[in-house]
Amino acid sequence: MVGKKSGKALLREEGLERTDNNMDLTTWPQVNMINQKNYYTEYLKRDDQILPLRLLQEERRNRMTATAKDRDRALAQAKPNELLPQDVDMDMDDDAGIDEVGGNSGDQDASGTKVIVIHPGSQNLRIGLASDALPKTIPMVIARKWKYCESEEMGGEPRPKRIKLDDGSTPEPEKMFGQEFASQYNTMCAELKVHMRANKRKVLPTSKELVVNYNTRTPPETISEHNDPLRIDWTEIPRNPKEAPEFVTGKEALRIPDQSVPRYKLFWPLQRGWYNERDYSKKMLLYEDISVIIEEAIKQQLNLRKKKDWAQYGCVFVIPDLYERQYVIQILEMLMRDFGFGRVCFIQESLAATFGAGYTSACVVDIGAQKTSVCCVEEGMCVESSRINLKYGGMDVTELFMKMMLFDHFPYADINLKRRYDFLLAEELKTKFCTMNEADVSVQLFDFYLRAPDQNTRKYTFKTYDEVLLAPRGYFEPSIFDHSEKLIGRRKLIGGSEDLYDGGPNDPVSSAQSAVVQLISPQTKTNGQDNSANGDVNGSFATSTPLRQLPNPFGRFNDSELPNSAMGSPAPEGDGTPAPAAEGNLNGAPNTLGFSVRDDVLPVIPLDDAILTSIIHGARSDERKTRDFLGGVMVIGGGSQIPGFYVFLEERLKERRPGYAKDIMIGTPPRELDPQGVVWKGASVFGKLRGTNDSWIGRMEYDRLGARLLAYKCMWAF
Repeated sequence: MVGKKSGKALLREEGLERTDNNMDLTTWPQVNMINQKNYYTEYLKRDDQILPLRLLQEERRNRMTATAKDRDRALAQAKPNELLPQDVDMDMDDDAGIDEVGGNSGDQDASGTKVIVIHPGSQNLRIGLASDALPKTIPMVIARKWKYCESEEMGGEPRPKRIKLDDGSTPEPEKMFGQEFASQYNTMCAELKVHMRANKRKVLPTSKELVVNYNTRTPPETISEHNDPLRIDWTEIPRNPKEAPEFVTGKEALRIPDQSVPRYKLFWPLQRGWYNERDYSKKMLLYEDISVIIEEAIKQQLNLRKKKDWAQYGCVFVIPDLYERQYVIQILEMLMRDFGFGRVCFIQESLAATFGAGYTSACVVDIGAQKTSVCCVEEGMCVESSRINLKYGGMDVTELFMKMMLFDHFPYADINLKRRYDFLLAEELKTKFCTMNEADVSVQLFDFYLRAPDQNTRKYTFKTYDEVLLAPRGYFEPSIFDHSEKLIGRRKLIGGSEDLYDGGPNDPVSSAQSAVVQLISPQTKTNGQDNSANGDVNGSFATSTPLRQLPNPFGRFNDSELPNSAMGSPAPEGDGTPAPAAEGNLNGAPNTLGFSVRDDVLPVIPLDDAILTSIIHGARSDERKTRDFLGGVMVIGGGSQIPGFYVFLEERLKERRPGYAKDIMIGTPPRELDPQGVVWKGASVFGKLRGTNDSWIGRMEYDRLGARLLAYKCMWAF
């Protein structure tokens, strides 16, 4: 019997047996399975895997190599009795310029002659080389050919707005601005009289009547143009539209007559620290105006006419403390692509102010033309949770001063801040006459000269009483300012930054700013009642939803006023400082507010409330930090240049926090620096420091990574 053959034998007989020829089934690489219980990766874990950090290490290595070669060459060429060069620590050496890697000298870069410092604002642009002692200041405005000028918009409605009767006429000055303004103004006048009498100051009961009667009966004096030694040279525009320039920037734009042929309209691309989306129809036009203003300033003020030479320069750009990511990204693209700078770095305003003043820790209060920012700086870094941005400034004081003067029968009743010469006149009157010293409040006689294009000069004589003091006090009672048009056009062209993963808002926020917005937001309620938009006249504020009391360093002065409640203790009434709603706000991340809440609510609270709120969130219940910040309040900006402002603010803070009266001190920039130029000066110092090499963004790395570099190059969490 023949045995049964196996399958392998049959395959072998038939020639179908598989033989191993040591060849792979496929050339595609085989990836082994990952052991999920224990696996590890080094992807983006080392500095040499990140391009910006790798380039920085290579630059340092090249500098060390070049220095070593120079030292060896000097040793080889040295004579026997010649002093040999000493070793230099590369970490302590001066900054290398952008051309130093190739072997060129970096002496010019170390002195700042190859670094341009730019600080834009809502009203002025400050620009200059880092080696300059003071910046060049020009208006942040551009005039373009238009169908009409800004004073002819909306039917020629003037600013401040006047109420019109049914027949189109204007009512008497006391009723010109509405009942609400008249009530607030009269209340402030009455409170000032009470305060002056309490301080044993003389108060005449008929002071207002003396002012009104004199201003009503005094006509202006006409002076012919050839007899006016201080007449203004207005910008001449060719009457032929083809010969007229397409745009004019700087001071020349403000000197263009309103009735020029062809017409020119002024555009201010930055307003209240935001993009001015209201006056533009396309965002590219907005970006173009910012670019043109800065470009013309570099060419005219710094005398850098050839754009191809700008690649040899670096640029330090100052941004707000509470910035918008889209703004920084767009500015970076403009500086790199349009201007072609060799390197760029950014610095925040408050941090630059401390650099300029030489402070290590301070609470910086920057009062600008249209915005006021408060931020605590500690050891060379902005405390992110303390940043506050308020939307009022010196221009609001100017408009309020004009309203108060018109209320008291100002002789130049036709003043319109939309007209260019009237705007310049109003700024001049505020600078000359406004004060916060109660000793200067009396019936005083002043005069001014009105110079308009194609008109004779007019000399006006007028009297003032308490208007000169009550107008700057609007910083502490901002509800009297006109906020009706400040949110018009917001987010019309440029949306907020959104997170790539969850689609939520991605712009930086702070717990202090969130507390301010939640305080005045109509959606936030306290005990079932809506919060006031600006607080009451006395500056008292309700807090947010009454949860458990926070560890507040100021709270121990009001413990006796706290009501007993099983649900926890809300902040004391009349405290005036908006406390955050949850303990995590001081110890963790700030509240995340949606786009609708952030963009629909105008952050406006009294200045002293903002300072105390910023310090509370910046100190985070640390008693030592609280006293340091209160003792280092530094006030800068053009809006604070009012006689007696620092003394009044210090007294106001001491009244609010009597337990810290010995510690509170309002400081000014040392070394007699101009408070308006401290931020620019600090940015110029920052551009020359040795440690800023890590912050510079180069051309090659920007071409490869774009705006993603900001996450590695900024000194803060971008």
